[in-house]
Amino acid sequence: MAKLTWLFVSLFIFILVTNLCEAISSCNGPCKTLNDCSGQLICINGKCNDDPDVGTHVCSNGGGGSGGGGGSSPPSSNGCRPFGNLICKGKSHPQYKCSPQVTSSTRAILTNNNFSEGGDGGDPSECDDQFHDNSELIVALSTGWYNGGSRCGKKIKITARNGKSVLAKVVDECDSINGCDKAHAQQPPCRNNIVDGSDGVWNALGLDIDVGEEPITWSDA
Repeated sequence: MAKLTWLFVSLFIFILVTNLCEAISSCNGPCKTLNDCSGQLICINGKCNDDPDVGTHVCSNGGGGSGGGGGSSPPSSNGCRPFGNLICKGKSHPQYKCSPQVTSSTRAILTNNNFSEGGDGGDPSECDDQFHDNSELIVALSTGWYNGGSRCGKKIKITARNGKSVLAKVVDECDSINGCDKAHAQQPPCRNNIVDGSDGVWNALGLDIDVGEEPITWSDA
């Protein structure tokens, strides 16, 4: 009887460990490949952590969802760090004046924005003080990349993981400093590595808008 009980216990432990190994890890969780980590996290030395090339600070700000912990993240490639935090609905959001360095293949996260009046973008686009049809190939960039409007009206090339690319015009800023107010449709500040694209951009790249976020690369066209 004792041997049978031990057999069941061993089997239970084996199943539990197997499931844990197959689970997607959050901050500081165990990993072997990039697919083992959730969201924008990558596998560094066997643990899920922030991507130094993207410059995110999910782990260093205690994020990562259930099972995640705090812990320091590696420095971003250009030393871009938050300068403060904005409390929104009881949650702290990092504020950035900078974004990762722009290269010929800048890593970023593509999100979806409604640029029409009454949409989730809040006020009209900063570049032209106009609302836009979401079928247009347009984007908003995080504050550092928006760079005071220096990219307004200019095209950027966006490339998805499926190999498809599209040229999109910069019309707005994805504010990485301010948020949680009417002007920003009550949304918190953007992360510093965001390309906020219209439905048209997502459709041109053949991506599922319902996914919400997709890793991409971009460059000035």
